[in-house]
Amino acid sequence: MSNQNDQASDETAKARVKDAAARAKAEAAARRAEKDRLAKAASKEIDGRGGLDPVRYNDWEIKGLTSDF
Repeated sequence: MSNQNDQASDETAKARVKDAAARAKAEAAARRAEKDRLAKAASKEIDGRGGLDPVRYNDWEIKGLTSDF
């Protein structure tokens, strides 16, 4: 009797984990889609330095020259 209860609780736990994983995957896909949508909607910089934002990534290097503020 105890063995059947253990198996049932294991199946229930596995189902809950599977549902939570599916929700997390859907949320991550939605966040990625929103990030991509915002990136496409952002205005483009004209004659900018290119690459990642130095303020965010602390990358103050341009053409091999580094500056630190």
